[in-house]
Amino acid sequence: MIRSLQIIGVLVLLTVGWLVMPGGGVPILAYHQVSSLPEIYSIDAAEFEQQMKYLSDQGYTAISLAVFFAAGGKGDKLPPRPVIITFDDGYEDNYLTALPIMEKYNMKGTVFVIAGQVEKPEYMTWEQLKAAQARGMEIGSHTFSHVALNELPPAEQLNELVRSKQMLETKLGQPITFLAYPYGQYTGDTIAALKQAGYIGACTGQPGLARVQGDVYQLNRVNVPRPKYGLWEFRVRLLRAQIYGKLMTVLNQ
Repeated sequence: MIRSLQIIGVLVLLTVGWLVMPGGGVPILAYHQVSSLPEIYSIDAAEFEQQMKYLSDQGYTAISLAVFFAAGGKGDKLPPRPVIITFDDGYEDNYLTALPIMEKYNMKGTVFVIAGQVEKPEYMTWEQLKAAQARGMEIGSHTFSHVALNELPPAEQLNELVRSKQMLETKLGQPITFLAYPYGQYTGDTIAALKQAGYIGACTGQPGLARVQGDVYQLNRVNVPRPKYGLWEFRVRLLRAQIYGKLMTVLNQ
């Protein structure tokens, strides 16, 4: 009886150890605003800095989606413990507040911009977007008007995707090849429209780790809302995504 319990204990420890070991994909963190606004998708600057410091202390290296795709998601072509830090909407505080904090810890990220909101109050200007690019930030699309794409006919979905891509490329002088779905909503028609418009990948709101070997138009992300339990909550979200990613790797084999 005692020996059986010992064997079970060892198996449990091995299973837990396997689940928490790195592997199964790359975490893509999903932020919105970095400000003191009391909203679920707005995180205080001090808490954001805690999270960036934690990533740095744990040996994470921030990479762009472009680097992730160029490496084919293969670990031997990526730095140790890669992480992708993304921001949805293109708020001005991403440039004024988040970017200096990220630079302090040698981090960089990707901003998914609502093209039709640029220059409007609380959102970045074209000059700020250009400056962010020059400082290592990657720019992606969050459609032109931030509509739920699954509620639009296919032709209107394509128009949202093309209009945003063309405006961003014209204003910023760089190819725009990645998108984040507004509200995480999309359909099979959306994916077809993305391919037609020339996007090579898209981020969802689904939890877990991202894998280039899977459906590149349905990349998982780790949502980071305003925390209720400080840094511990952030650590748990990363761990949960890691475990989920490992389990999905096994189930899909």
